Amino acid sequence: MTTTISIAGRSICDSEPPFVIAEISGNHNGEIERAFRLIDAAKQAGADAVKFQTYTADTITIDHHGPGFVIEGGLWDGRSLHDLYREAHTPWDWHPALFEHARQIGIIPFSSPFDPTAVDLLESLNAPAYKIASFEIVDIPLIEYAAATGKPLIVSTGMASDGDVSDAVEAVGRAGAPGLILLHCVSGYPTQAEEANLPRMARLRASHGALVGLSDHTLGNAVAVAAAALGAVAIEKHVTLDRADGGPDAAFSLEPDELAALVRDVRAAHAAMHPVPGESPASEKPNTVLRRSLYVVADISAGDVFTKDNVRSIRPGYGLAPKLLRRVLGERATADLKRGTPLASHHVSAFSDTKNGVL
Repeated sequence: MTTTISIAGRSICDSEPPFVIAEISGNHNGEIERAFRLIDAAKQAGADAVKFQTYTADTITIDHHGPGFVIEGGLWDGRSLHDLYREAHTPWDWHPALFEHARQIGIIPFSSPFDPTAVDLLESLNAPAYKIASFEIVDIPLIEYAAATGKPLIVSTGMASDGDVSDAVEAVGRAGAPGLILLHCVSGYPTQAEEANLPRMARLRASHGALVGLSDHTLGNAVAVAAAALGAVAIEKHVTLDRADGGPDAAFSLEPDELAALVRDVRAAHAAMHPVPGESPASEKPNTVLRRSLYVVADISAGDVFTKDNVRSIRPGYGLAPKLLRRVLGERATADLKRGTPLASHHVSAFSDTKNGVL
């Protein structure tokens, strides 16, 4: 797999800050103006991309209330799949306006297609990439159809076994997608931090040679920041204008100020994990003079013996290195020395023929 991919001109690789994806999902609450405001909020927060979900209730399930068609437990307990997806879907006739608005304000728009007809719609909008949701990772025909467009794929791995991931990766390669990002994901809504299992990112990277990121459903930003420090090249989080407004995903979504903090903090974590050229960072250099060194702390006459009473290791750092103190004690001064003088090698009889106190 390639170690760098490009989505709408944005390079995504280990050396670049994480690609931050703001997932709108159903948090538009059925209002296109709210969807526009979410796009604006994602841009203002500094996210790289905004992502939609492209399906209808009838393309993702059927209207049925038999076993398996009604959710039991969790955030959506008691709701039928068809009813939930009818509420949460982004109407297909909104897509052109949403994509156009995002491009106009300078944020990358793309989407998760949930069947081939969704891919066809998104192709008509020149979507720059496709996201395969965790629940669809087992839908190999869909993955192949999306990959065959020649666009990069981002594939979430929630609930997926090693075999599921391998099948998906092979399908992406077989269909000719130019790049792949695997997103480690835990499909709990919300996910507890202790279930986040971030070490899996390294295993995905090693097993499949793909770029690896995180699709995060935990509350807050701590897990995402940790993932950035562990090398995540992309971070996806759901966003809402206000959790109090409700909506299918609002309970585990970030508000705009939290998204802005996420962008800032994952970039800082990424920067912190990269080595600094040279022996020390530039910010340290002015402070090296504040380290300890050997100083005269009581007036000394030429020929006097250096003792613990007239030489000490103190700040600042202009004198001989403190490691030489034992060598200095018991030697004689070569000149009169005033209190506050940084001790130099030529001040010490036994060292007077050395340079810089290097013995």
